[in-house]
Amino acid sequence: MPETRNRMIVNSIDSPAHRRAATEGARHANRAEEPIAWLHARGKISDRQFEAGVRLRRDFMIAARGPRVTMAWDAAPVAKVSRAAPDAPDPTTAQIGAKTRVDAALAHAGQGLADVLTRTVCLGEGLETAERAMGWPARAGKVVLCLGLDRVADYYRV
Repeated sequence: MPETRNRMIVNSIDSPAHRRAATEGARHANRAEEPIAWLHARGKISDRQFEAGVRLRRDFMIAARGPRVTMAWDAAPVAKVSRAAPDAPDPTTAQIGAKTRVDAALAHAGQGLADVLTRTVCLGEGLETAERAMGWPARAGKVVLCLGLDRVADYYRV
């Protein structure tokens, strides 16, 4: 009986449907990888540009968070004494600060560069998709993205 079961498993793995699914998976590998991480891993953007993109993406994600709508399970407040630790920053204040930084970084990059930065870095859209959406020729997005990342790196002082 175990031999029959093993043979069934091997046959199902070797089926045409499984091979087709494996081929599709290989063709679309790492779809969840961010475009700037993909470009950095292949040496298409510098460490400085990558760091600027990561900071912009982090600020964008913080600014996009919604308000807390569940119960706060933090520890009960302790009596205030002169040696107590300062309060943690208010999430709303952090969101406002992040939104201000994102707006300032995109304004520093300029209108033409802000579009590709928003699509590729902030929203995680692939370069090919962004180029098609903006009506640009193939491979023009990488040049514009690099220029935008350089300006964002200047803003973040990377």
